[in-house]
Amino acid sequence: MVLAGAVPAAAQAPKPNAELNRAWAAGYRAAFVCSSLWNGTGKPLDAIERDELTGIYPEIEADVRELKADVDDKTKTVSVKYRDDMPPRIAMWDSGEGCVTLPIGASAQMIPGFRNQGRPKLDDRAWPLGDKNALAPVARGAPRFADVGTNVGAFGGKTSALLIVRDGKIAFERYWLGHDLHTAQRTFSVAKSMAATLIGNAVHNGWIDVKAPAQIVEWQVPGDPRGAITTEQLMRMASGLTSDSAGNRSDAIYMGGSLVRPWTVQWPLLNPPGTRFRYANNDTLLAVLSLKAALYQGQRRVNEPTATVRFDTMLNPHRFFDRLGMTRTTAEHDRNGDYILSSQVWTTARDLARLGLLYQNDGMWQGERLLPADWRRFVTTPSGPQPDGAFGYGAGFWLLNKSEGIPADAFGAFGNRGQYLVVIPSRELVIVRQGYDDDKNRLDTAALVKAIVAADR
Repeated sequence: MVLAGAVPAAAQAPKPNAELNRAWAAGYRAAFVCSSLWNGTGKPLDAIERDELTGIYPEIEADVRELKADVDDKTKTVSVKYRDDMPPRIAMWDSGEGCVTLPIGASAQMIPGFRNQGRPKLDDRAWPLGDKNALAPVARGAPRFADVGTNVGAFGGKTSALLIVRDGKIAFERYWLGHDLHTAQRTFSVAKSMAATLIGNAVHNGWIDVKAPAQIVEWQVPGDPRGAITTEQLMRMASGLTSDSAGNRSDAIYMGGSLVRPWTVQWPLLNPPGTRFRYANNDTLLAVLSLKAALYQGQRRVNEPTATVRFDTMLNPHRFFDRLGMTRTTAEHDRNGDYILSSQVWTTARDLARLGLLYQNDGMWQGERLLPADWRRFVTTPSGPQPDGAFGYGAGFWLLNKSEGIPADAFGAFGNRGQYLVVIPSRELVIVRQGYDDDKNRLDTAALVKAIVAADR
């Protein structure tokens, strides 16, 4: 029986909003064309159409393909018109910090000023800081992994790069689709592991205590239960917060050009912190906001009584990346300067290998400790609620400890569309795979890693 005046359940179900999806699509196209053109060595437009704008979210893909991008090489701006009565969606390259996407309805007057950050050129330095002498001797190199590498398609997905580092040297490296060692791709959620690494560096330097409540000023109100959420719980996807969708795609930030802070701090608590695993972009973004606040407060203490430090300059991922030789890694931010370290980072296969080597070496780099001595153990130890499925979760990293034929200490950074960095300390192996997978054709990650481990005899 349906009560008088009641709305049937089917009628209450949310329906796709065609106008919003078209606005999302315009923002997606503007952002991806901008980042693909000018991050790293850049990609030609036809390759961007082939790789970046296909196999994406089905509700926007048709609009993304139909809409046209107006590229201005002089101003490094991409504009996409999606309605006659609205301004175009705009993304603008912010020099060494990637592209900034403006919100729906915004005009060019909102475009932020360039930072013009210079990045060092380290290619002629010795590997791993640069690219000199990066390859292993042939006898211990490619033949070991050649069968796996040359037949990587058998493991599914659409591979653009496969790189295997053994004993600190590149033992196998191959690129497809016109890519090379300097082609930067979007990391998607591999960026979450980068965020965990930046937090680890701050822990090592005494700037932040991840077991203390996260430094989110909006939650520091008497009676707000979110004030008890720790940065560690955010890193472990165990905040207890709700969000707009399972997986928490954060379309308003990624495609709508919304600001990180107001979007992420608003969500209410649904479960007690530390009791439920819910994979969410928001948790990583909030952990990074907590890191930024901790760095600011630490610098205020150092600089007292003048405290002239600027809040918006405290967190700069590129300073850390450059220390590792990751000079073609670009972390993008919103128009207020908050980094979108849940997915908006562009990097190369070799730069991801450098990050893997930092963990292979247990936080040591070129004789200097950059991460706490127990940080690798911390990020790879499951604590609290765990996800369903084949992989466990630590603090910003996935765990392969349940996968047959793979050493129990294997862990990795995983991203959508087939981005993978896997580190196996006991084998001194670092594996990087980049790609353009879609829902119908995905890499079997465990099978690929198992095959590489088996070839490592």
